[in-house]
Amino acid sequence: MQARIRRRYGAERRFKFIGLAAIALSLGFLAFLLGTMLWNGAGGFMETRVKVAIDFPASDLFLDPQSLKGPEAEAALGAADIEGTVAAAAEANYGAGGAALISEAAWLRVRGAIKDDPSLLSRKSDFDLPASTALDIAAKGEGEPEMERLHSRLEDAGAISRGFNANFLTGSDATDPSAVGIWGAFKGSLLTMIVTLALAFPIGVLSAVYLEEYAPRNRWTEIIEVSINNLAAVPSIIFGLLGLAVFLNFMHLPRSAPLVGGLTLALMTMPVIVIAGRNALKAVPPSVRDGALAVGASPVQVVFHHVLPLALPGILTGTIIGAARALGETAPLLMIGMRAFMATPPSGFTDPATVLPVQIFLWSDEVSRGFIEKTSAAIIVLLVFLMAMNGLAVYFRNKFEQRW
Repeated sequence: MQARIRRRYGAERRFKFIGLAAIALSLGFLAFLLGTMLWNGAGGFMETRVKVAIDFPASDLFLDPQSLKGPEAEAALGAADIEGTVAAAAEANYGAGGAALISEAAWLRVRGAIKDDPSLLSRKSDFDLPASTALDIAAKGEGEPEMERLHSRLEDAGAISRGFNANFLTGSDATDPSAVGIWGAFKGSLLTMIVTLALAFPIGVLSAVYLEEYAPRNRWTEIIEVSINNLAAVPSIIFGLLGLAVFLNFMHLPRSAPLVGGLTLALMTMPVIVIAGRNALKAVPPSVRDGALAVGASPVQVVFHHVLPLALPGILTGTIIGAARALGETAPLLMIGMRAFMATPPSGFTDPATVLPVQIFLWSDEVSRGFIEKTSAAIIVLLVFLMAMNGLAVYFRNKFEQRW
């Protein structure tokens, strides 16, 4: 008897050890993933800048400061050769090849500064402009030896500085890694998720309420329940093919638009919400229904005044989890064309757009070395978005949870 007891206790200790080892292994992999992303992506939020002095009165930029104070300011800036002026100033500062030290989109910083302060045109001013990709990589110690030596000389001369890359959070896609931004893809994801939740949440919740509270128990109901469970396990690429066939080829909705992306992801998310909603409704004790009916509530009042509020935390949690899954999907959105190059953020639900997962996929496929850290930085933004949605789920559960 004592030997059997020792064996049982030993088996229990081994089971606990295996469980703790599994948890530690999982946490180790998670820490490795997050650490790798943070290590590789931290540089994407920083930029190398080159100091360039531009003498506007002595340049060929014939731009009147008075023309920038009225409604014709955009037209005047568009007609001026600011890009050529910035390139010439870089050549004057650093000799032949000086224009190659700054980013291709550096002149846009100068253009924005002139628009904000037209008085710059009347004097010589210093600008800290984003460096080219080759110089930026050399600043991180990963470039060509010649470029690294050039970076060292410029740094000794005080012409190089490092700072936070605000353009990465406010800009859109570009061909130059030093000029890319994540805001266009982030806004596309936000608009797509608004459409997804606006359709999937009410339809999914009402479907769950009907199936759990009102639907008769017959063969047709069983077929519907099995179909919903099967739809929740269908590969996401199938929903992309469905969206391509129905929303684009049949309904002729705008291609690459958040509206179509939201409709496609709503089809994918809806079964998850229905299943989560039914489970949350089943968890409400029958005594709540019986007590409400006993005091004279109608069946509709029982459901919407008593049962549904108690099931709301579980429904909201399932909805946020389903939306988080939809936020990370790439395959269905590739099928409906949301992988195009978008240099400007979408202004509405029908404008061409891309989303964060697709933007990450596109950057990871680029050959330029500068896109590697931008890809990791975009992954960090996506992970923060996902953690925010999961945090929102926890908040709603704690806010609406009621104990009985």
